[in-house]
Amino acid sequence: MTEFSYCKLEIFVPESHLEAVRGALQSVDAGHIGGYDCCLSYSPVTSCWRPLAGTRPYLGQIGEVCTAREIKVEVTCPAETAGLAVAAVKAVHPYEEPVINVIPLFRTSFS
Repeated sequence: MTEFSYCKLEIFVPESHLEAVRGALQSVDAGHIGGYDCCLSYSPVTSCWRPLAGTRPYLGQIGEVCTAREIKVEVTCPAETAGLAVAAVKAVHPYEEPVINVIPLFRTSFS
């Protein structure tokens, strides 16, 4: 079995909070690849969700499907600091339950 030493984080965030998320990731050195830092990519996506009873949605109304433009941020970090990166993002993310996917990577290009 292969041990994964790096992860990719996929973070879905409103465009208004992109810079805050980018800064949070940089503050924990996520996106440091070899001789480069601050490495990440982002692209526009369309997302949808329905807030259920008892939630406090940042966007949308309880019981109604909401569709909105978001930004998907992708960044690589060492597996041992993924939890730190997730915590940093959650501290600045406006959503009650942000979507942050942590995906193990098998990378051979890092020194």
